Amino acid sequence: MAYENRKYVIIEASEVSGVDFSQVNETSASTLRYSLDESQTFVKFEGDTPSFLNGKTAYTHGEILAILAGTDWTEEV
Repeated sequence: MAYENRKYVIIEASEVSGVDFSQVNETSASTLRYSLDESQTFVKFEGDTPSFLNGKTAYTHGEILAILAGTDWTEEV
């Protein structure tokens, strides 16, 4: 599986300015997916946890998919 070593961390939108994009899979703030109320986003990485994410909960691919399917992240149709 391509995502087995990937980790995902949800952060507050106010923390985006502190993201070192050279240490995560996203390239810039404009490539992030935000929650519907735009209060949160997430970054993904492989390997060691970047220092700016220390102390935050890291999710597996399956866990983040379940979270993103929730009503905070996906509009109901």
